[in-house]
Amino acid sequence: MTLTATVLDAPDAGELANFYRALLGWQVRELEPDWVTIGPPDGGPGLSFQTEPLYERPTWPAAQGLQQMQSHLDIEVDDLEAACAHALAAGAVMADFQPQQNVRVFYDPVGHPFCLYVPD
Repeated sequence: MTLTATVLDAPDAGELANFYRALLGWQVRELEPDWVTIGPPDGGPGLSFQTEPLYERPTWPAAQGLQQMQSHLDIEVDDLEAACAHALAAGAVMADFQPQQNVRVFYDPVGHPFCLYVPD
């Protein structure tokens, strides 16, 4: 077995894929009307996006009775301040709650939380 990608649902797969392409600098591997896969230029697992018309934005931190986050992406960076500026320029929104000093939580354009972090 080989893990090839993590899949994120979105109202529009192409729009969310474009955000992550800008954020990560990755390339399109597969492009269909309701499915896009991107990956790093040097190979390895990528990210896939599928259109889900009934997609509901998750709530983080979790709140009773609201759609909860099922997973999130952790993205290691060398320079947290520069990476945060890049994420904001790409269209991310920084979360109000920041649980750790070396981690910054963001939301992608459809509300999936992701973390930028520098190792301890």
